[in-house]
Amino acid sequence: MSITVYVFALVAVLVVIVIAKTATVVPQQNAFVVERLGKYHKTLEPGFHILLPFVDVIRYRHGLKERAVDIPEQICITRDNVQVGVDGVLYLKVMDPKRASYGVGDYMFAISQLAQTTLRSEVGKIDLDRTFEERTTINVQVVNEVDKASDPWGVKILRYEIKNITPPQDVLAAMEKQMRAEREKRAVILTSEGERDAVVNAAEGAKQRVIKASEAAKQKQINEAEGEAEAILAVAAATADGITRVAEAIRVPGGADAVQLKVAQDYIEKFGELARTNNTMILPASVADAASIIATAMSVIKQSKSPAANPE
Repeated sequence: MSITVYVFALVAVLVVIVIAKTATVVPQQNAFVVERLGKYHKTLEPGFHILLPFVDVIRYRHGLKERAVDIPEQICITRDNVQVGVDGVLYLKVMDPKRASYGVGDYMFAISQLAQTTLRSEVGKIDLDRTFEERTTINVQVVNEVDKASDPWGVKILRYEIKNITPPQDVLAAMEKQMRAEREKRAVILTSEGERDAVVNAAEGAKQRVIKASEAAKQKQINEAEGEAEAILAVAAATADGITRVAEAIRVPGGADAVQLKVAQDYIEKFGELARTNNTMILPASVADAASIIATAMSVIKQSKSPAANPE
């Protein structure tokens, strides 16, 4: 009885082993490489598969998802002979499981070493000051070079990103001094530019003030001249109007008599004023004859009224 139990147990174990060797489930985003009698047979896609027991063997298992590979820090020498430590992250994806299995012994190790070599080569082409500015260019060059080399291995290089660039401590100290000097230089330049702008603004304000003052003085003189001219014109117009009125009054009947009376009154008044003063004057003999003076004045008035004296 015990022998029968052992036989059944052995058969059950063999059945389990056969089932394990025969039935295989491939998870999503994975691929299994199957060898039949030591030779590549096929690549299993995600899903359920039946294999020949003891004949088919799953030799390689590959994940088809994008993977991030850490590239260790390495010492790179820039074009100006400065040693810097550079590390990064490489993103890749298996595109052909067969070539990834048989194209290279360990594609992860090969790609990591190739990325480090390419990175040293690219960093050696630029100066230290430009390494921080040219990160994008370095990343693109590393991706291009590594992707060309990994294409026969069935692996696609998606991108590379530099994480850190670490110069030596003495270089960091020198860079800090340089940046401090640049900041101080910019501060001095900004201060001097501010002072220059202040002086220029003050000079411009003084210039505008002088210009405005001169324009105001000019306008004042113009206004005064125009006022004086208008006053002179007004006086002349008033004088001309008065003369015209007097001339018209003389032409009317009795105007000449009025003129004679006015002349006689003015003559007697002014002559009386001369007599009241203590001045000593030499007068012509005819001055005492008022009639002759009035006659002389009237003759002048008549001449001015004649057409020959007034062409208009």
